[in-house]
Amino acid sequence: MQSSAKITKSVREVDVQRKWYVVDAAGKTLGRVASQVAAIIRGKNKPYFTPHVDCGDFVIVVNASQIQVKGKRQEQKEYMHHTGYPGGERFRSFKDLVVSKPEEVIELAVKGMLPKNRLGRQMGKKLKVYAGSEHPHAAQEPVALELAFNAL
Repeated sequence: MQSSAKITKSVREVDVQRKWYVVDAAGKTLGRVASQVAAIIRGKNKPYFTPHVDCGDFVIVVNASQIQVKGKRQEQKEYMHHTGYPGGERFRSFKDLVVSKPEEVIELAVKGMLPKNRLGRQMGKKLKVYAGSEHPHAAQEPVALELAFNAL
C-alpha cells in the first residue's frame, strides 16, 4: 500500500545559491521598488522559498538620489526617530532626507518590509544602496534586474 501524502521540501541555508542583482532606481516610485527588492532579498522569487531560512539574493540599488514619490507625499512624508529620552521624538521630512541621505530612504522602506526579528536583520544586510550610479561590487558580477511595474 502506497501513501498518497505529499512531502513538503524545506531548503537548508547551505544549499542556497545566492546571486547579485543591480536595480536602477532612477525615476521609479519608492514603494514599488522597495516591495520588489524586499521580495528578492527574502527569496520569494525562488521556487524553494522557505520562510524560516534566509534564501534570498543580494540586491544593489543605484541612483537612489533620483527616487520619486507621487503627489503631496514629498512634502508630507516624515520619518520619526526617538532618542530614548523623554520628549525625544525627532522628525525628518522625505524632501530633506532624499537630499542629505538618499540611501537611507530606500533602506528604511525595504527594511520595513522584512521580518522584524533576527532573520530580518540578517536579510537586511544583503541590501546595498548607493546615491549615484557607481558601486564597488563589480567583482561579484551583478546582473541588471528590470523590475516589473503594473500600470495604474
